[in-house]
Amino acid sequence: MTYIVIELQTNADGQVANLVYSFDNRAEAEQKYHLILASAAVSTIPVHAAAILTNTGALLERHVYQHETSEEGV
Repeated sequence: MTYIVIELQTNADGQVANLVYSFDNRAEAEQKYHLILASAAVSTIPVHAAAILTNTGALLERHVYQHETSEEGV
């Protein structure tokens, strides 16, 4: 089975970027997933998310960090 890790970043203007990684074993996929989330936890990007899926599309894990922008915090 192949595991897919997707990183999603949404800027304040709504523009979305995505990075996609594939792994042959789940442990390596989980490692990348948690590395992304470690960065996302302290990111200044308004919406920073990650997910792990199988190559058949099954969602195994997902998490999102939504950070307040300076305009929202006023």
